[in-house]
Amino acid sequence: MDEIRSGCPINLSVELLGDRWSLVVLRDMMFGNKRTYGDLHANSLEGIATNILANRLKRLVGEGLVTAAPDPTHKQRTIYSLTEKAIALVPVMVQLGAWGAHYLPASPQLVARALLLEKGGPQMWADFRDELRHLHLNTPAPSRSVLAELDRAYEEAAEA
Repeated sequence: MDEIRSGCPINLSVELLGDRWSLVVLRDMMFGNKRTYGDLHANSLEGIATNILANRLKRLVGEGLVTAAPDPTHKQRTIYSLTEKAIALVPVMVQLGAWGAHYLPASPQLVARALLLEKGGPQMWADFRDELRHLHLNTPAPSRSVLAELDRAYEEAAEA
Protein backbone atom coordinates (compact mmCIF):
# COMPACT_ATOMS: atom_id res chain seq x y z
CA MET A 1 0.00 0.00 0.00
CA ASP A 2 1.45 3.31 -1.03
CA GLU A 3 -0.63 5.77 0.95
CA ILE A 4 -2.48 5.06 4.17
CA ARG A 5 -5.73 7.03 4.30
CA SER A 6 -6.71 5.95 7.80
CA GLY A 7 -5.56 3.70 10.59
CA CYS A 8 -8.87 1.79 10.61
CA PRO A 9 -8.09 -1.94 10.29
CA ILE A 10 -11.18 -2.53 8.11
CA ASN A 11 -10.16 0.28 5.76
CA LEU A 12 -6.57 -0.94 5.60
CA SER A 13 -7.74 -4.48 4.79
CA VAL A 14 -10.14 -3.28 2.11
CA GLU A 15 -7.45 -1.09 0.57
CA LEU A 16 -5.20 -4.14 0.24
CA LEU A 17 -7.75 -6.84 -0.65
CA GLY A 18 -10.78 -4.87 -1.81
CA ASP A 19 -10.34 -5.12 -5.54
CA ARG A 20 -12.12 -8.03 -7.18
CA TRP A 21 -9.11 -9.78 -8.59
CA SER A 22 -6.79 -9.96 -5.58
CA LEU A 23 -9.24 -12.13 -3.65
CA VAL A 24 -9.96 -14.25 -6.73
CA VAL A 25 -6.24 -14.95 -7.24
CA LEU A 26 -5.85 -15.83 -3.56
CA ARG A 27 -8.97 -18.04 -3.78
CA ASP A 28 -7.56 -19.94 -6.74
CA MET A 29 -4.25 -20.44 -4.96
CA MET A 30 -5.94 -21.57 -1.74
CA PHE A 31 -8.82 -23.69 -2.95
CA GLY A 32 -7.58 -24.71 -6.40
CA ASN A 33 -3.87 -25.06 -5.56
CA LYS A 34 -3.02 -23.04 -8.68
CA ARG A 35 0.66 -22.12 -8.38
CA THR A 36 1.80 -20.80 -11.79
CA TYR A 37 0.74 -17.88 -13.93
CA GLY A 38 -0.42 -20.33 -16.61
CA ASP A 39 -2.55 -22.33 -14.17
CA LEU A 40 -4.06 -19.21 -12.67
CA HIS A 41 -4.90 -17.79 -16.08
CA ALA A 42 -6.10 -20.97 -17.81
CA ASN A 43 -8.27 -22.10 -14.88
CA SER A 44 -9.81 -18.77 -13.94
CA LEU A 45 -13.57 -19.23 -13.61
CA GLU A 46 -13.97 -15.51 -14.19
CA GLY A 47 -11.60 -15.23 -17.17
CA ILE A 48 -9.02 -12.88 -15.70
CA ALA A 49 -7.13 -10.86 -18.32
CA THR A 50 -3.39 -11.52 -18.59
CA ASN A 51 -2.39 -7.95 -17.73
CA ILE A 52 -4.64 -7.90 -14.67
CA LEU A 53 -3.31 -11.26 -13.46
CA ALA A 54 0.29 -10.10 -13.85
CA ASN A 55 -0.52 -6.88 -11.99
CA ARG A 56 -2.27 -8.67 -9.12
CA LEU A 57 0.48 -11.24 -8.70
CA LYS A 58 3.05 -8.44 -8.57
CA ARG A 59 0.95 -6.57 -6.02
CA LEU A 60 0.35 -9.67 -3.86
CA VAL A 61 4.09 -10.41 -3.89
CA GLY A 62 4.84 -6.79 -3.01
CA GLU A 63 2.41 -6.90 -0.07
CA GLY A 64 3.92 -10.12 1.27
CA LEU A 65 0.89 -12.31 0.65
CA VAL A 66 2.56 -14.39 -2.06
CA THR A 67 6.14 -15.32 -2.87
CA ALA A 68 7.55 -16.00 -6.32
CA ALA A 69 10.36 -18.45 -7.04
CA PRO A 70 11.77 -19.87 -10.28
CA ASP A 71 10.47 -23.31 -11.19
CA PRO A 72 13.51 -25.63 -11.09
CA THR A 73 11.93 -27.84 -13.78
CA HIS A 74 11.17 -25.05 -16.27
CA LYS A 75 13.36 -22.00 -16.93
CA GLN A 76 10.57 -19.65 -17.90
CA ARG A 77 8.03 -20.54 -15.21
CA THR A 78 7.55 -19.06 -11.76
CA ILE A 79 6.00 -20.90 -8.83
CA TYR A 80 3.82 -18.71 -6.61
CA SER A 81 3.28 -19.65 -2.98
CA LEU A 82 1.02 -18.30 -0.28
CA THR A 83 2.74 -16.80 2.74
CA GLU A 84 1.61 -17.18 6.34
CA LYS A 85 0.02 -13.73 5.97
CA ALA A 86 -2.21 -15.05 3.15
CA ILE A 87 -2.90 -18.38 4.86
CA ALA A 88 -4.21 -16.40 7.85
CA LEU A 89 -7.02 -15.19 5.54
CA VAL A 90 -8.66 -18.64 5.44
CA PRO A 91 -11.39 -17.74 8.00
CA VAL A 92 -12.15 -14.54 6.06
CA MET A 93 -12.40 -16.46 2.78
CA VAL A 94 -14.64 -19.07 4.44
CA GLN A 95 -16.97 -16.38 5.73
CA LEU A 96 -17.10 -14.61 2.35
CA GLY A 97 -17.94 -17.91 0.68
CA ALA A 98 -20.59 -18.80 3.25
CA TRP A 99 -22.21 -15.37 2.96
CA GLY A 100 -22.28 -15.68 -0.83
CA ALA A 101 -23.70 -19.22 -0.58
CA HIS A 102 -26.55 -18.00 1.60
CA TYR A 103 -27.39 -14.75 -0.15
CA LEU A 104 -26.23 -14.87 -3.78
CA PRO A 105 -27.06 -17.10 -6.78
CA ALA A 106 -23.88 -19.21 -6.57
CA SER A 107 -23.43 -22.55 -8.36
CA PRO A 108 -24.56 -25.64 -6.38
CA GLN A 109 -21.12 -27.27 -6.60
CA LEU A 110 -19.33 -24.24 -5.19
CA VAL A 111 -22.06 -23.72 -2.59
CA ALA A 112 -21.45 -27.29 -1.38
CA ARG A 113 -17.79 -26.45 -0.76
CA ALA A 114 -18.59 -23.16 0.96
CA LEU A 115 -21.20 -24.71 3.25
CA LEU A 116 -18.91 -27.62 4.15
CA LEU A 117 -16.24 -25.14 5.20
CA GLU A 118 -18.76 -23.08 7.16
CA LYS A 119 -20.11 -26.18 8.92
CA GLY A 120 -16.60 -27.49 9.57
CA GLY A 121 -15.90 -24.47 11.73
CA PRO A 122 -12.63 -23.35 13.25
CA GLN A 123 -11.13 -26.85 13.48
CA MET A 124 -11.58 -27.47 9.76
CA TRP A 125 -10.17 -24.02 8.99
CA ALA A 126 -7.12 -24.75 11.16
CA ASP A 127 -6.65 -28.10 9.40
CA PHE A 128 -6.94 -26.34 6.04
CA ARG A 129 -4.33 -23.78 7.08
CA ASP A 130 -2.03 -26.67 8.04
CA GLU A 131 -2.58 -28.22 4.61
CA LEU A 132 -1.82 -24.90 2.90
CA ARG A 133 1.35 -24.55 4.98
CA HIS A 134 2.38 -27.99 3.74
CA LEU A 135 1.65 -27.15 0.10
CA HIS A 136 3.10 -23.63 0.09
CA LEU A 137 5.62 -23.47 2.94
CA ASN A 138 6.93 -27.07 2.88
CA THR A 139 5.88 -27.98 6.40
CA PRO A 140 5.16 -31.64 7.22
CA ALA A 141 2.03 -33.12 5.63
CA PRO A 142 -1.02 -33.04 7.88
CA SER A 143 -3.09 -36.17 8.47
CA ARG A 144 -6.25 -34.53 7.08
CA SER A 145 -6.76 -33.22 3.55
CA VAL A 146 -9.44 -30.55 3.59
CA LEU A 147 -8.89 -30.03 -0.14
CA ALA A 148 -9.87 -33.66 -0.75
CA GLU A 149 -12.99 -33.20 1.37
CA LEU A 150 -13.90 -30.08 -0.59
CA ASP A 151 -13.37 -31.91 -3.87
CA ARG A 152 -15.68 -34.72 -2.71
CA ALA A 153 -18.39 -32.22 -1.74
CA TYR A 154 -18.05 -30.56 -5.16
CA GLU A 155 -18.28 -33.89 -7.00
CA GLU A 156 -21.29 -35.04 -4.96
CA ALA A 157 -23.11 -31.78 -5.70
CA ALA A 158 -22.25 -32.10 -9.40
CA GLU A 159 -23.76 -35.61 -9.48
CA ALA A 160 -26.99 -34.51 -7.77
